[in-house]
Amino acid sequence: MATGTEPHPQADAHGVRGRTRAAIASGHLRTDRWWLAPASTAAGLLAFIVYSTWRAFANTHYYHAPYVSPFYSPCIAENCKPMHAGPNWEIFGGWWGLSPALLILIFPLGFRLTCYYYRKAYYRGFWASPPACAVAEPHKKYTGETRFPLILQNIHRYFFYAAILVAGILTYDTVLSFRDETYAWGHMGLGTLVFLLNITLIWAYTLSCHSCRHIVGGKLKHFSKHPVRYRMWQWVGKLNERHMLLAWASLISVALADFYVFLLSSGAFDDPRFF
Repeated sequence: MATGTEPHPQADAHGVRGRTRAAIASGHLRTDRWWLAPASTAAGLLAFIVYSTWRAFANTHYYHAPYVSPFYSPCIAENCKPMHAGPNWEIFGGWWGLSPALLILIFPLGFRLTCYYYRKAYYRGFWASPPACAVAEPHKKYTGETRFPLILQNIHRYFFYAAILVAGILTYDTVLSFRDETYAWGHMGLGTLVFLLNITLIWAYTLSCHSCRHIVGGKLKHFSKHPVRYRMWQWVGKLNERHMLLAWASLISVALADFYVFLLSSGAFDDPRFF
């Protein structure tokens, strides 16, 4: 018969199995397919990681006049010179023979890796921390983002500033896509539409960022005294509601834009021109 002095059945456990947590033997009480969302997220992110890694190290087929892959723009290494019909951009010399994308991708990938949505995505998808709502995580303890390396997630705002610059450069590339292969203006091809779609989603995702919302409307005590910032905050807030959707859509679109340039550059087909 229980006396009320028996030790907690999980007294020697840690984390979610610790003595201060509910003594539930099963890992969860959910009856739905809770594992489907984190598994799908992990599969999607893994597919992009594999593709982007291949393209970043390929160091080829990233330009077909007038399109330049977003993975390689701005191309600021010596081995990018053939793609430029204008000023010399060889800021970093030959980049030791490595792909210039290894330098360029640091900034957009840093922005996405520290993004609030992507943190949730890969924490659940890869680290199972936690794998889903109301499902116990397998880790013995939880320190959050207070220790290295996860404390580096706090530099997300600085990557946001870099992402704005990257979006500006990709906007410039989109404008240049209204040229033909001889760099004459007033033309449009299928690639132009691909680039327009991509830059629209890139800007929407970038501006839907939580850091952007805080920069626009944060630290204001009275919205009535700042009507312009208030309207901007409302607009960014509407984008922020769709942050997850925009994160995935822009991730797919940037890969699509790169793959389209790859197909053109490798000679798979010619860019259909509308005018």
